[in-house]
Amino acid sequence: CLQANLINELLVVFVCATTGQGDPPDNMKMFWRFLFRKNLPPASLCQMDYAVLGLGDSSYPKFNFIAKKLHKRVLQLGGNPLLPVALGDDQHDLGPDAVVDPWLLALWDKILALHPLPPGLEVISPDVRLPPKYTLHYLAEDSLHPDSGLLQPTAPRILPSELHPFAARMVSNQRVTAESHFQDVRLIEFDVMGSGITFSAGDVVMIQPQNSPEDAQQFCQLLRLDPDRCFLLKPTEPGTALPALLPQPCTIRHLVTHYLDISCVPRRSFFELLSYFSTNELEREKLQEFSSAQGQEELYSYCNRPRRTTLEALWDFPHTTSAIPPEYLLDLIPRIRPRAFSIASSVLAHPGRIQILVAVVQYKTRLSKPRRGLCSTWLASLNPEQGDVRVPLWVKKGGMKFPADPDTPVIMIGPGTGVAPFRAAVQERVAQGWKGNCLFFGCRQKSKDFYCQAEWEELVTKGFLTLFTAFSRDQEEKVYVQHCIRENRRLVWELLSSGSAHVYLAG
Repeated sequence: CLQANLINELLVVFVCATTGQGDPPDNMKMFWRFLFRKNLPPASLCQMDYAVLGLGDSSYPKFNFIAKKLHKRVLQLGGNPLLPVALGDDQHDLGPDAVVDPWLLALWDKILALHPLPPGLEVISPDVRLPPKYTLHYLAEDSLHPDSGLLQPTAPRILPSELHPFAARMVSNQRVTAESHFQDVRLIEFDVMGSGITFSAGDVVMIQPQNSPEDAQQFCQLLRLDPDRCFLLKPTEPGTALPALLPQPCTIRHLVTHYLDISCVPRRSFFELLSYFSTNELEREKLQEFSSAQGQEELYSYCNRPRRTTLEALWDFPHTTSAIPPEYLLDLIPRIRPRAFSIASSVLAHPGRIQILVAVVQYKTRLSKPRRGLCSTWLASLNPEQGDVRVPLWVKKGGMKFPADPDTPVIMIGPGTGVAPFRAAVQERVAQGWKGNCLFFGCRQKSKDFYCQAEWEELVTKGFLTLFTAFSRDQEEKVYVQHCIRENRRLVWELLSSGSAHVYLAG
């Protein structure tokens, strides 16, 4: 649709991220291919005014590559840039806002000068609260059973995707680090038989996590919501799509458990919208400070540095929280995003199954309660021995592709859980009888976090695998995978120079 109409647009603002090694995001790939067609005339976009905002991370070598390249390409096609390309940086203390704030002010000035508002219309004042995106209509108490909003298995013949995840049965959830080890790492297996899911080594499984029942209950108490109340969502503006994955009708419990990301670190826009609901002067002043350009250092100290969650922030503003109208919840809190895990098994070795290696995320900040990763903590808590446990998932192509030629050796460097995609690759290659597999694995201690030790050692014995290990804490001097590579440089060089080996690094 965008491709077809682009030539007629007079004003376009592009906001784009960069993924992987300077690649366009998934939802931009078709547009990207269209824009770089060689047969597009040089003056195709000569009537268009445009501006480009990039959202990137300067710790990557191709920082905001897509935004820079898009800006140049639209310029080549005759577009008129209103401003230089803006390069938002996630590494900045204030995040992308450090660049976005001044850029937006300049952009609106330019746009209003070129396209003045018709007589009688004014720019909406920042003091005005905009209507919610959806309105929430409660239903009679007996119209829906509280559990009917739970995840249903995917309809047959629909290939699992973000909009149609497959409710995979968890088969096993096994801790693979010693109980005395500081980190809890799990090898988790799912049954995907009959789902239509296919994958190769290097592919990624996407998992849709959920909030803990305790957090969901706390949230409902804070906002004085009845978790068993049922509602229908209706868009405020005609034509607005309803949120995907939310059943209609839905319970408050399902909305809070499966949809609202109450454990994420809240963004500035959260505090801005919250300030409109505040009935308490002190709380409102603080919320306004957090949402102002001048208050960003203060917000960073309160939110980002200690990794404070949305739920914890709501605790700190009790008067405001109890006044939040439920229909604004979907504007206030983003949806829970899926998490990506490298697939750690091959379909040739484990037909109809997907295995992943999950390090349970837990760390300390200056807040008394340890910070926990939403998805890893949820997965670790599931016990398939206590009943039928289902996890919504689908598979995406990964960034790693392994050679199709059996004679091409592979050098894999996978410290810690970075070894996951290499386990899939080794299983796939071994199942086909391919040798020339060289793995460098590193962890802290041989006795505590040497994942899949027995499996690797059996493959070494059978001649399918050359294995080099680095156990950093098992001796006085710390030893890492790079030391192993240096020690075995002759072999590595021989594989690269005469064997044309492919090198892979993960973790």
